[in-house]
Amino acid sequence: MTARRIWRLLAVLLVFGLVAASCGNDDDDASEPAPATEAAESMEMQEVSLQLQWVPQSQFAGYFAARDLGFYEDVGLEVTIVDGSVDIVPATVLDSGAADFAISWVPRGLVPREEGLNITNIAQVFQRSGTLQVSFADAGITGPDDLEGTLVGNWGFGNELEMFAGLNSVGLDPQSDVTLVQQDFNMTALINGDIDSAQAMIYNEYAQVLETINPDTGELFQPEDFSVIDWNDVGTAMLQDAIWADADRLETDAEYRDMAVRFVEASLRGWIHCRDNFQECVDIVVAASPPFGGPGHQAWMMNEINALIWPSPGGVGVMDQALYDQTIDVATSQGILQAAPDAGAFRTDIAEEAVANLQAAGLDVYGNDFARRTVELTEGGN
Repeated sequence: MTARRIWRLLAVLLVFGLVAASCGNDDDDASEPAPATEAAESMEMQEVSLQLQWVPQSQFAGYFAARDLGFYEDVGLEVTIVDGSVDIVPATVLDSGAADFAISWVPRGLVPREEGLNITNIAQVFQRSGTLQVSFADAGITGPDDLEGTLVGNWGFGNELEMFAGLNSVGLDPQSDVTLVQQDFNMTALINGDIDSAQAMIYNEYAQVLETINPDTGELFQPEDFSVIDWNDVGTAMLQDAIWADADRLETDAEYRDMAVRFVEASLRGWIHCRDNFQECVDIVVAASPPFGGPGHQAWMMNEINALIWPSPGGVGVMDQALYDQTIDVATSQGILQAAPDAGAFRTDIAEEAVANLQAAGLDVYGNDFARRTVELTEGGN
């Protein structure tokens, strides 16, 4: 084993230690063709590490499916998936060499890049933002203009910028026209009436309110009990989960670039599988022991995550330039970025090559026929 490989293995073990210290089947198509590359047939298995942005949950189902179903092995990769946590920044782990690839929201990758980390987005998996502003229907908050004079819950840490841009779009100042309230990563403050609206991910916190008993009825809250502002509809949404790589290594190490194509190909195959084999992927995630949310919650999340990916008009993982430009406009207007990033902030050649391999294997890389399922929620998501 080379010194470089030993160092990388030790770095991955260090990340595992950091995570440990910080952490307190209705398949539609069970068989599918197996994409293969010439490189996978001619080389030994390569060890690869992937740093997640957060803990195991259906948000990352495609990667767990690719690992557990052997898609990574099919392209010659042995992939270790490293959990994220509150105090782990995937971009930093990636740039340090402690991981080969990382999953991060686009703004959370671009800010460290602006600060000097040479990383690049090689596959834009999520085509839409999952961030909402949720209120009770009787509050009459149906658009950003209705937030004026209200108590607006948000998480901070950069998660509020889509909402800030939404307020700006209707002439409201987030610092004076609303009262901002620091919100926990749950919906308790909204349910208790402490705030008028709450920030929520459509695949997580929004489900939490629908998994809660309405004291007036004794039954679960229903979607009609709430109003939702979707920043995709307002036009201030920013792109979220993407696969990031080390830009320097891509330029200087042909083996790493080849590995990147194979990693993206197998990962996207995992997401295609989760689109077409819903329950199997939910079961895979549950087997990964997510610390938050039971099987019902993970099923809701899987359904909504699929809806953030599919359809993918340019091919799964291929960047939509218009949505990227919108992300940059929001990020610069809200001061999260000092200036628009240079052209090296993302590249499409790797995803396009991966998509071509998947198409050659007969897989649907667009998902134009995708439709959300009906997921029956249960109290507490169990």
